[in-house]
Amino acid sequence: YLQYRIRSSEYLGEGLLKYNIPIINPPGGHGVYINAKKFLPHIKPINFPGQALSCQLYLEGGIRTVEIGTLMFGKRDPKGNFLPAPMELVRMAMPRRVYTQSHIDYVIEVMEYIAKNRNKIKGLEIVEAPLVLSHLPQN
Repeated sequence: YLQYRIRSSEYLGEGLLKYNIPIINPPGGHGVYINAKKFLPHIKPINFPGQALSCQLYLEGGIRTVEIGTLMFGKRDPKGNFLPAPMELVRMAMPRRVYTQSHIDYVIEVMEYIAKNRNKIKGLEIVEAPLVLSHLPQN
């Protein structure tokens, strides 16, 4: 089981690298992290490149991921100046015993399409958010 799980993450990482999609290497046993800062350099941190990519994955392919970047960890200093997170990542988790190779191939195909059209992806703007856990709104 564990060997299959780790190999599935490696397979996803290799597939993404084939299309020059920057990932954190090596892929983990639980999934793959895409470096959204490198993948979408035209989106400033204040416009949440990780969340923009995560949204695009859902819109294009119904693929659920999570942003681990400025939306989750960005802050404001005491003067109100924006402080981005040091990294902009998108986590593609691999649930236990759920996905087959054809599922992973589908994810790679969707990311290939997104990569070819990445310059069309726009950043996001938060217009309303709770003070605590603003990356987890329940609307």
